[in-house]
Amino acid sequence: MPLGEHLDRHGGFLLRGFGGDGGPTMLIDSVERAGLTGHGGAGFPTARKLRAVAGRRRPVMVVNAAEGEPASRKDAVLMLTRPHLVLDGAVLAADAVGAREVIVAVHAGLSSVQAAISQRQTAGMDTTISIKVVQVPPAYVASEESALVRFLSGAPALPTFTPPRPYERGVNGRSTLVQNAETLAHLALIARHGDQWFRSVGTPTAPGSLLMTVAGAVQRPGVYELAFGVPLSAAFDAAGGLTEPLQAVLVGGYFGAWLPAETALSVRLTPADLVAAGAALGAGVLLALPESACGLAESQRVASWLAGQSAGQCGPCTLGLPAIAEDLAVLSRSGNTANVRNRLERRLRLVEGRGACHHPDGTARFVASTLQTFAADLARHRRGNPCPESRYPVLPLPGDPRRP
Repeated sequence: MPLGEHLDRHGGFLLRGFGGDGGPTMLIDSVERAGLTGHGGAGFPTARKLRAVAGRRRPVMVVNAAEGEPASRKDAVLMLTRPHLVLDGAVLAADAVGAREVIVAVHAGLSSVQAAISQRQTAGMDTTISIKVVQVPPAYVASEESALVRFLSGAPALPTFTPPRPYERGVNGRSTLVQNAETLAHLALIARHGDQWFRSVGTPTAPGSLLMTVAGAVQRPGVYELAFGVPLSAAFDAAGGLTEPLQAVLVGGYFGAWLPAETALSVRLTPADLVAAGAALGAGVLLALPESACGLAESQRVASWLAGQSAGQCGPCTLGLPAIAEDLAVLSRSGNTANVRNRLERRLRLVEGRGACHHPDGTARFVASTLQTFAADLARHRRGNPCPESRYPVLPLPGDPRRP
Protein backbone atom coordinates (compact mmCIF):
# COMPACT_ATOMS: atom_id res chain seq x y z
CA MET A 1 0.00 0.00 0.00
CA PRO A 2 1.53 3.37 -1.05
CA LEU A 3 2.09 6.00 1.64
CA GLY A 4 -0.73 8.28 0.49
CA GLU A 5 -3.28 5.49 0.54
CA HIS A 6 -1.95 4.33 3.91
CA LEU A 7 -2.42 7.80 5.44
CA ASP A 8 -5.87 8.20 3.87
CA ARG A 9 -6.98 4.90 5.40
CA HIS A 10 -5.37 5.16 8.84
CA GLY A 11 -4.96 8.89 9.46
CA GLY A 12 -2.78 10.34 12.21
CA PHE A 13 -2.06 9.22 15.74
CA LEU A 14 -4.23 9.59 18.80
CA LEU A 15 -1.13 9.39 20.99
CA ARG A 16 1.20 12.25 20.16
CA GLY A 17 3.59 14.51 22.02
CA PHE A 18 6.48 12.18 22.83
CA GLY A 19 8.92 14.25 24.80
CA GLY A 20 6.11 16.56 25.89
CA ASP A 21 4.04 16.46 29.06
CA GLY A 22 3.09 12.83 28.53
CA GLY A 23 6.66 11.76 27.92
CA PRO A 24 7.56 8.39 26.42
CA THR A 25 5.36 6.55 28.91
CA MET A 26 2.17 7.68 27.15
CA LEU A 27 2.32 5.02 24.46
CA ILE A 28 3.78 2.37 26.76
CA ASP A 29 0.95 2.84 29.25
CA SER A 30 -1.64 2.52 26.48
CA VAL A 31 0.02 -0.63 25.12
CA GLU A 32 -0.04 -2.09 28.62
CA ARG A 33 -3.73 -1.30 29.07
CA ALA A 34 -4.42 -2.82 25.66
CA GLY A 35 -2.81 -6.09 26.75
CA LEU A 36 -0.73 -6.35 23.58
CA THR A 37 1.68 -9.28 23.57
CA GLY A 38 4.35 -10.28 21.08
CA HIS A 39 3.13 -12.02 17.92
CA GLY A 40 6.45 -13.59 17.03
CA GLY A 41 6.05 -16.79 19.02
CA ALA A 42 6.86 -16.16 22.67
CA GLY A 43 3.83 -13.97 23.46
CA PHE A 44 5.77 -11.75 25.88
CA PRO A 45 3.98 -8.58 27.10
CA THR A 46 4.99 -5.78 24.73
CA ALA A 47 4.84 -2.99 27.31
CA ARG A 48 7.25 -4.89 29.54
CA LYS A 49 9.80 -5.11 26.72
CA LEU A 50 9.38 -1.41 25.98
CA ARG A 51 9.94 -0.47 29.62
CA ALA A 52 13.03 -2.67 29.84
CA VAL A 53 14.71 -0.57 27.13
CA ALA A 54 13.27 2.88 27.83
CA GLY A 55 15.78 5.23 29.45
CA ARG A 56 18.86 3.19 28.59
CA ARG A 57 21.75 4.83 26.78
CA ARG A 58 21.60 4.89 22.93
CA PRO A 59 19.12 2.04 22.47
CA VAL A 60 18.43 0.38 19.09
CA MET A 61 15.04 -0.66 17.67
CA VAL A 62 14.98 -3.89 15.62
CA VAL A 63 11.98 -4.99 13.56
CA ASN A 64 12.10 -8.76 13.29
CA ALA A 65 10.41 -9.51 9.97
CA ALA A 66 12.83 -12.35 9.18
CA GLU A 67 10.24 -15.10 8.98
CA GLY A 68 12.20 -18.36 9.20
CA GLU A 69 9.15 -20.59 9.69
CA PRO A 70 8.42 -22.23 6.29
CA ALA A 71 4.73 -22.68 7.11
CA SER A 72 4.20 -19.01 8.00
CA ARG A 73 3.50 -16.13 5.61
CA LYS A 74 1.98 -13.53 7.92
CA ASP A 75 5.00 -11.25 8.33
CA ALA A 76 5.94 -11.52 4.65
CA VAL A 77 2.40 -10.55 3.60
CA LEU A 78 2.37 -7.72 6.12
CA MET A 79 5.68 -6.29 4.90
CA LEU A 80 4.57 -6.61 1.28
CA THR A 81 1.08 -5.12 1.63
CA ARG A 82 1.24 -2.93 4.79
CA PRO A 83 4.89 -1.91 5.26
CA HIS A 84 3.96 1.60 6.44
CA LEU A 85 1.87 0.22 9.29
CA VAL A 86 4.89 -1.75 10.53
CA LEU A 87 7.21 1.23 10.04
CA ASP A 88 4.77 3.46 11.93
CA GLY A 89 4.89 1.03 14.84
CA ALA A 90 8.67 0.85 14.69
CA VAL A 91 9.09 4.63 14.76
CA LEU A 92 6.57 4.99 17.59
CA ALA A 93 8.26 2.27 19.63
CA ALA A 94 11.67 3.84 18.95
CA ASP A 95 10.33 7.21 20.13
CA ALA A 96 8.89 5.64 23.26
CA VAL A 97 12.20 4.08 24.32
CA GLY A 98 14.47 6.89 23.11
CA ALA A 99 16.01 5.05 20.15
CA ARG A 100 17.21 6.98 17.10
CA GLU A 101 18.08 3.95 14.98
CA VAL A 102 15.63 1.43 13.51
CA ILE A 103 16.83 -1.73 11.77
CA VAL A 104 14.31 -3.74 9.75
CA ALA A 105 15.49 -7.36 9.44
CA VAL A 106 13.99 -9.40 6.59
CA HIS A 107 14.64 -12.70 4.84
CA ALA A 108 12.96 -11.53 1.62
CA GLY A 109 10.97 -8.56 0.31
CA LEU A 110 13.89 -6.17 0.67
CA SER A 111 12.82 -3.93 -2.23
CA SER A 112 9.25 -3.36 -1.02
CA VAL A 113 10.45 -2.23 2.42
CA GLN A 114 13.14 0.01 0.95
CA ALA A 115 10.54 1.56 -1.36
CA ALA A 116 8.31 2.30 1.64
CA ILE A 117 11.20 3.93 3.52
CA SER A 118 12.01 6.08 0.45
CA GLN A 119 8.38 7.24 0.27
CA ARG A 120 8.51 8.31 3.91
CA GLN A 121 11.78 10.17 3.40
CA THR A 122 10.36 12.00 0.38
CA ALA A 123 7.32 12.98 2.47
CA GLY A 124 9.56 14.35 5.23
CA MET A 125 8.56 11.71 7.77
CA ASP A 126 10.74 10.12 10.47
CA THR A 127 13.32 12.90 10.18
CA THR A 128 14.80 12.28 13.65
CA ILE A 129 15.21 8.53 13.20
CA SER A 130 17.49 6.53 10.92
CA ILE A 131 15.79 3.52 9.30
CA LYS A 132 17.66 0.86 7.36
CA VAL A 133 16.83 -2.61 6.02
CA VAL A 134 19.10 -5.62 6.48
CA GLN A 135 18.65 -8.96 4.74
CA VAL A 136 19.17 -11.90 7.09
CA PRO A 137 20.46 -15.31 5.89
CA PRO A 138 17.58 -17.69 5.01
CA ALA A 139 18.23 -20.12 7.86
CA TYR A 140 15.57 -21.28 10.32
CA VAL A 141 17.52 -20.23 13.42
CA ALA A 142 18.72 -16.91 11.93
CA SER A 143 15.53 -15.13 12.98
CA GLU A 144 15.86 -16.28 16.59
CA GLU A 145 16.35 -13.17 18.73
CA SER A 146 19.90 -13.77 19.90
CA ALA A 147 21.02 -14.97 16.45
CA LEU A 148 19.49 -11.88 14.86
CA VAL A 149 21.23 -9.55 17.32
CA ARG A 150 24.51 -11.33 16.72
CA PHE A 151 24.15 -11.01 12.93
CA LEU A 152 23.29 -7.30 13.15
CA SER A 153 26.46 -6.86 15.22
CA GLY A 154 28.57 -8.24 12.38
CA ALA A 155 28.90 -11.88 13.48
CA PRO A 156 27.35 -15.07 12.00
CA ALA A 157 23.61 -15.49 12.59
CA LEU A 158 23.97 -18.13 15.30
CA PRO A 159 22.01 -18.27 18.58
CA THR A 160 23.81 -17.55 21.82
CA PHE A 161 23.11 -18.49 25.39
CA THR A 162 21.16 -15.91 27.38
CA PRO A 163 21.46 -13.86 29.53
CA PRO A 164 22.40 -11.20 28.68
CA ARG A 165 19.11 -10.42 26.97
CA PRO A 166 19.05 -7.96 24.04
CA TYR A 167 17.66 -5.19 26.26
CA GLU A 168 20.78 -5.58 28.42
CA ARG A 169 23.37 -6.08 25.69
CA GLY A 170 22.15 -6.21 22.11
CA VAL A 171 23.29 -4.87 18.75
CA ASN A 172 26.92 -3.78 19.08
CA GLY A 173 26.61 -4.00 22.85
CA ARG A 174 23.76 -1.45 23.02
CA SER A 175 20.39 -1.98 24.66
CA THR A 176 18.11 -3.34 21.92
CA LEU A 177 14.35 -3.63 21.57
CA VAL A 178 13.48 -6.53 19.25
CA GLN A 179 9.83 -6.67 18.17
CA ASN A 180 8.03 -8.82 15.63
CA ALA A 181 6.60 -7.02 12.58
CA GLU A 182 2.99 -7.91 13.38
CA THR A 183 3.37 -6.72 16.98
CA LEU A 184 4.49 -3.30 15.73
CA ALA A 185 1.55 -3.09 13.31
CA HIS A 186 -0.81 -3.63 16.25
CA LEU A 187 1.11 -1.03 18.26
CA ALA A 188 0.63 1.52 15.46
CA LEU A 189 -3.12 0.89 15.48
CA ILE A 190 -3.29 1.24 19.27
CA ALA A 191 -1.51 4.60 18.93
CA ARG A 192 -4.17 5.69 16.43
CA HIS A 193 -7.32 4.28 18.01
CA GLY A 194 -6.50 3.66 21.67
CA ASP A 195 -6.35 0.69 23.98
CA GLN A 196 -10.12 0.33 24.42
CA TRP A 197 -10.54 0.08 20.65
CA PHE A 198 -7.98 -2.73 20.63
CA ARG A 199 -9.88 -4.53 23.40
CA SER A 200 -13.19 -4.27 21.53
CA VAL A 201 -12.46 -7.68 20.00
CA GLY A 202 -10.94 -10.78 21.52
CA THR A 203 -11.40 -11.83 25.13
CA PRO A 204 -10.61 -10.10 28.43
CA THR A 205 -7.49 -12.23 28.89
CA ALA A 206 -6.54 -12.39 25.20
CA PRO A 207 -7.57 -9.06 23.68
CA GLY A 208 -7.30 -7.98 20.08
CA SER A 209 -6.76 -9.90 16.88
CA LEU A 210 -3.94 -11.78 15.21
CA LEU A 211 -2.77 -12.83 11.77
CA MET A 212 -2.81 -16.55 11.07
CA THR A 213 -1.38 -18.45 8.11
CA VAL A 214 -4.05 -21.04 7.28
CA ALA A 215 -3.03 -23.77 4.84
CA GLY A 216 -3.21 -27.46 4.08
CA ALA A 217 -6.55 -28.96 3.04
CA VAL A 218 -8.44 -25.65 2.72
CA GLN A 219 -10.03 -23.97 -0.28
CA ARG A 220 -8.08 -20.70 -0.05
CA PRO A 221 -4.73 -21.02 1.73
CA GLY A 222 -3.49 -17.66 2.92
CA VAL A 223 -3.12 -15.18 5.76
CA TYR A 224 -6.25 -14.21 7.70
CA GLU A 225 -6.95 -11.81 10.55
CA LEU A 226 -8.92 -13.46 13.35
CA ALA A 227 -10.15 -12.27 16.71
CA PHE A 228 -8.71 -13.99 19.74
CA GLY A 229 -11.26 -16.34 21.26
CA VAL A 230 -12.84 -17.75 18.10
CA PRO A 231 -12.74 -21.54 17.63
CA LEU A 232 -10.12 -22.96 15.28
CA SER A 233 -12.95 -23.93 12.94
CA ALA A 234 -13.46 -20.20 12.24
CA ALA A 235 -9.98 -20.03 10.71
CA PHE A 236 -10.81 -22.79 8.25
CA ASP A 237 -14.17 -21.19 7.48
CA ALA A 238 -12.34 -17.94 6.67
CA ALA A 239 -10.16 -19.91 4.26
CA GLY A 240 -13.20 -21.19 2.39
CA GLY A 241 -13.65 -24.41 4.34
CA LEU A 242 -11.94 -27.78 4.18
CA THR A 243 -11.32 -29.59 0.89
CA GLU A 244 -11.18 -33.05 2.49
CA PRO A 245 -12.17 -34.71 5.77
CA LEU A 246 -9.80 -33.56 8.50
CA GLN A 247 -7.36 -35.88 10.26
CA ALA A 248 -5.39 -33.43 12.45
CA VAL A 249 -4.35 -29.78 12.76
CA LEU A 250 -0.79 -28.55 13.21
CA VAL A 251 -0.94 -25.48 15.45
CA GLY A 252 1.91 -22.97 15.74
CA GLY A 253 4.20 -24.16 12.96
CA TYR A 254 7.13 -26.58 13.13
CA PHE A 255 7.88 -25.76 16.75
CA GLY A 256 4.20 -26.35 17.44
CA ALA A 257 2.09 -29.41 18.03
CA TRP A 258 -0.48 -31.60 16.35
CA LEU A 259 -4.06 -31.72 17.62
CA PRO A 260 -6.41 -34.54 16.55
CA ALA A 261 -9.36 -33.47 14.41
CA GLU A 262 -11.98 -34.61 16.90
CA THR A 263 -10.81 -32.03 19.45
CA ALA A 264 -9.04 -29.36 17.39
CA LEU A 265 -11.93 -27.56 15.72
CA SER A 266 -13.65 -26.56 18.96
CA VAL A 267 -10.50 -25.27 20.69
CA ARG A 268 -10.61 -21.51 21.14
CA LEU A 269 -7.87 -19.38 19.67
CA THR A 270 -6.33 -18.07 22.89
CA PRO A 271 -2.93 -18.86 24.41
CA ALA A 272 -4.51 -20.43 27.51
CA ASP A 273 -6.97 -22.61 25.60
CA LEU A 274 -4.30 -23.83 23.21
CA VAL A 275 -1.91 -24.67 26.04
CA ALA A 276 -4.69 -26.60 27.79
CA ALA A 277 -5.21 -28.56 24.57
CA GLY A 278 -1.48 -29.30 24.28
CA ALA A 279 -0.52 -26.68 21.68
CA ALA A 280 0.55 -23.02 21.45
CA LEU A 281 0.14 -20.10 19.05
CA GLY A 282 3.81 -20.16 18.09
CA ALA A 283 4.38 -18.56 14.69
CA GLY A 284 0.65 -18.13 14.02
CA VAL A 285 0.12 -21.18 11.80
CA LEU A 286 -2.80 -23.57 11.31
CA LEU A 287 -2.22 -26.46 8.91
CA ALA A 288 -5.14 -28.78 8.12
CA LEU A 289 -3.96 -32.35 7.52
CA PRO A 290 -6.46 -34.34 5.41
CA GLU A 291 -7.30 -37.99 6.04
CA SER A 292 -5.61 -38.90 2.76
CA ALA A 293 -2.19 -37.86 4.12
CA CYS A 294 0.14 -39.83 6.37
CA GLY A 295 0.86 -37.76 9.45
CA LEU A 296 3.94 -39.82 10.27
CA ALA A 297 5.50 -39.38 6.83
CA GLU A 298 4.66 -35.68 6.78
CA SER A 299 6.16 -35.16 10.23
CA GLN A 300 9.26 -37.16 9.34
CA ARG A 301 9.94 -34.82 6.39
CA VAL A 302 9.76 -31.82 8.69
CA ALA A 303 11.85 -33.45 11.44
CA SER A 304 14.59 -34.25 8.92
CA TRP A 305 14.53 -30.66 7.66
CA LEU A 306 14.69 -29.29 11.20
CA ALA A 307 17.68 -31.51 11.93
CA GLY A 308 19.43 -29.96 8.93
CA GLN A 309 18.72 -26.44 10.23
CA SER A 310 20.98 -26.82 13.26
CA ALA A 311 23.46 -24.03 13.88
CA GLY A 312 26.01 -26.78 14.46
CA GLN A 313 27.29 -25.47 17.78
CA CYS A 314 25.52 -27.67 20.35
CA GLY A 315 25.48 -31.44 20.76
CA PRO A 316 21.70 -31.78 21.21
CA CYS A 317 21.22 -30.31 17.71
CA THR A 318 24.17 -31.69 15.78
CA LEU A 319 23.90 -35.21 17.21
CA GLY A 320 20.46 -35.52 18.77
CA LEU A 321 18.18 -34.10 16.08
CA PRO A 322 19.48 -36.26 13.18
CA ALA A 323 19.10 -39.34 15.41
CA ILE A 324 15.55 -38.30 16.31
CA ALA A 325 14.70 -37.74 12.64
CA GLU A 326 16.09 -41.15 11.71
CA ASP A 327 14.10 -42.90 14.44
CA LEU A 328 10.95 -41.19 13.21
CA ALA A 329 11.78 -42.27 9.66
CA VAL A 330 11.98 -45.89 10.86
CA LEU A 331 8.63 -45.53 12.63
CA SER A 332 7.03 -44.05 9.52
CA ARG A 333 7.94 -47.19 7.57
CA SER A 334 6.51 -50.63 8.14
CA GLY A 335 8.32 -53.21 10.27
CA ASN A 336 9.35 -50.89 13.13
CA THR A 337 9.65 -52.17 16.66
CA ALA A 338 8.71 -50.95 20.12
CA ASN A 339 12.42 -50.57 20.84
CA VAL A 340 12.69 -47.82 18.23
CA ARG A 341 9.87 -45.83 19.80
CA ASN A 342 11.33 -46.24 23.28
CA ARG A 343 14.70 -45.05 22.01
CA LEU A 344 13.09 -42.08 20.27
CA GLU A 345 11.19 -41.03 23.39
CA ARG A 346 14.40 -41.28 25.41
CA ARG A 347 16.24 -39.10 22.90
CA LEU A 348 13.47 -36.51 22.98
CA ARG A 349 13.93 -36.17 26.74
CA LEU A 350 17.71 -35.92 26.40
CA VAL A 351 17.75 -32.93 24.01
CA GLU A 352 15.22 -30.76 25.85
CA GLY A 353 16.60 -27.65 27.52
CA ARG A 354 20.19 -28.30 26.53
CA GLY A 355 20.80 -26.02 23.54
CA ALA A 356 21.91 -22.42 23.19
CA CYS A 357 18.46 -21.74 21.72
CA HIS A 358 15.10 -23.50 21.64
CA HIS A 359 15.71 -25.37 18.38
CA PRO A 360 16.05 -28.80 20.03
CA ASP A 361 13.11 -28.04 22.36
CA GLY A 362 10.82 -27.05 19.50
CA THR A 363 11.78 -30.06 17.41
CA ALA A 364 11.27 -32.40 20.36
CA ARG A 365 7.83 -30.89 21.05
CA PHE A 366 6.80 -31.35 17.42
CA VAL A 367 7.96 -34.99 17.30
CA ALA A 368 6.42 -35.84 20.67
CA SER A 369 3.04 -34.54 19.51
CA THR A 370 3.43 -36.63 16.34
CA LEU A 371 3.81 -39.81 18.40
CA GLN A 372 0.76 -38.95 20.47
CA THR A 373 -1.60 -37.75 17.74
CA PHE A 374 -0.76 -40.49 15.23
CA ALA A 375 -0.57 -43.38 17.70
CA ALA A 376 -3.09 -45.40 15.68
CA ASP A 377 -0.99 -44.95 12.54
CA LEU A 378 2.09 -46.09 14.46
CA ALA A 379 0.31 -49.30 15.42
CA ARG A 380 -0.86 -49.87 11.85
CA HIS A 381 2.63 -49.26 10.46
CA ARG A 382 4.04 -51.64 13.02
CA ARG A 383 1.71 -54.38 11.70
CA GLY A 384 3.17 -53.84 8.25
CA ASN A 385 0.34 -51.69 6.89
CA PRO A 386 1.81 -48.24 6.19
CA CYS A 387 -0.38 -45.35 5.10
CA PRO A 388 -0.70 -44.80 1.34
CA GLU A 389 1.61 -42.10 0.07
CA SER A 390 0.11 -38.63 -0.14
CA ARG A 391 -0.56 -37.22 -3.58
CA TYR A 392 1.67 -34.31 -2.62
CA PRO A 393 3.37 -33.07 0.55
CA VAL A 394 0.96 -31.15 2.76
CA LEU A 395 3.49 -29.55 5.13
CA PRO A 396 5.47 -26.92 3.19
CA LEU A 397 9.25 -26.85 3.16
CA PRO A 398 11.66 -24.61 1.24
CA GLY A 399 11.83 -25.70 -2.38
CA ASP A 400 8.47 -27.48 -2.36
CA PRO A 401 6.30 -26.66 -5.39
CA ARG A 402 3.22 -26.31 -3.16
CA ARG A 403 3.56 -23.73 -0.42
CA PRO A 404 0.88 -21.60 1.32
